Amino acid sequence: MKLKFPSAYTILFGLIIAVAVATWFVPAGQYDREMSETLGKEVPIPGTYKEVEPNPQGFADVVLAPIAGFFDPGSYEARAVDVALFVLIIGGFLGIVTRTGAIDAGIERAMTALRGREKWMIPILMALFAAGGTIYGMAEETLAFYGLIIPVMIAARYDAVTGVAIIMLGAGVGTLGSTINPFATVIAANAAGIAFTDGILLRFVLLILCWLACVIYVMRYAEKVKANPSASIVADRRQSNEAHFLKGREAAAGNHQLDFTLTRKIVLLVFVLAFAVMIWGVSAGGWWMAEMSGLFIVAAILVGVIARMSEEDFTNTFVDGARDLLGVALVIGIARGIVVVMDAGNMTDTILFWAEGAVSGLPAIAFINSMFGIEVALSFFVPSSSGLAVLTMPIMAPLADFAAVPRDLVVTAYQSASGLVNLINPTFAVVMGGLALGRVPYERWLRFMWPLLLILTVIIMAAISIATLLN
Repeated sequence: MKLKFPSAYTILFGLIIAVAVATWFVPAGQYDREMSETLGKEVPIPGTYKEVEPNPQGFADVVLAPIAGFFDPGSYEARAVDVALFVLIIGGFLGIVTRTGAIDAGIERAMTALRGREKWMIPILMALFAAGGTIYGMAEETLAFYGLIIPVMIAARYDAVTGVAIIMLGAGVGTLGSTINPFATVIAANAAGIAFTDGILLRFVLLILCWLACVIYVMRYAEKVKANPSASIVADRRQSNEAHFLKGREAAAGNHQLDFTLTRKIVLLVFVLAFAVMIWGVSAGGWWMAEMSGLFIVAAILVGVIARMSEEDFTNTFVDGARDLLGVALVIGIARGIVVVMDAGNMTDTILFWAEGAVSGLPAIAFINSMFGIEVALSFFVPSSSGLAVLTMPIMAPLADFAAVPRDLVVTAYQSASGLVNLINPTFAVVMGGLALGRVPYERWLRFMWPLLLILTVIIMAAISIATLLN
């Protein structure tokens, strides 16, 4: 019997168990905290770490962790339930639009117009997602785009991995090279006691270099798959992916085209406008999951009216579309459960305290690279860029003064580490959710990513080391 790599659900539940076991051995500890008026959040106070009463996580905590990932069972405070609900509503919306045939007809026309030039979609789309990442930390919002981008890539004779990479690496490298991202750079800079514009030139350089590396890497992979479909890391899923993403149509060009009727054109326009409004709402209107979910409910109803769908047909199609993404919604909640267990076991501050001791007294170059390595490690446990900034910057940034390293370099090391890890982080719902949407097994994504991770790591460490020498 051939052994198979476990599914995302098993991986995540295994991590919950591993973290729960660790709470029995890692000393429980906490920093004192004070409210930061600048950040509007409580931040740890340097030098105040102390061990506290252990709270090891047992069988009941492990069982409840996936549920607690969605909402706090004690206070009923939302955790990942809003993101999971958003994914289900996106599934319903995509089901309605797909039912009209507008997406299929639009893809066919796009492939006809771009024949021979399909590869240039990759840098263009990755630039757009990177812009969202560097400007406002585009992350959960990308989950809405998988159903749009992946079918286009498969129709262009690439594969699902290419579509996933365009979205996940595009937005991810933008966050890695955050320039004005309020959820990473601005919060971290404020917590470090500096202006967020300090060090912005280096972050621009990192953004451009890392984006170029990602684009070249994805384009080379995509062209290799197009020339030889067996080179795809999901080659064994090619037929099922074509059936799923293209709804049974042949991916090869030259088939009979669907009629691109006026109704389908209007539906496609509503489809595109819905995403445009979402981007505006998040970046400028203060929207989050509730508002985005409401937007796509309205957009789904509008498409149903335009396509003259009956009430029964509309509701059945919407529910079927949501059902298609139920697994993704479950993955998101389970991934959040890992962080819940670690926080409940009072491990997070202890790990931060160990990190504080590891970098104290190091010379400048060793300090900044050690800082990067420590932030990489902490990012696995705290996938939220804003959460990691609030947790680590008040403690780690002042240490830079003793190593004669500017604090803005600590901010750059933090955001680069967070962005790098969140390209593969199994505790980050956006990674596991995106892979589930793209039908790409986690271990194959790791196989695809490891050479690129090494390249990006070299670029980041070289950049912060040179910047340290120049300062």
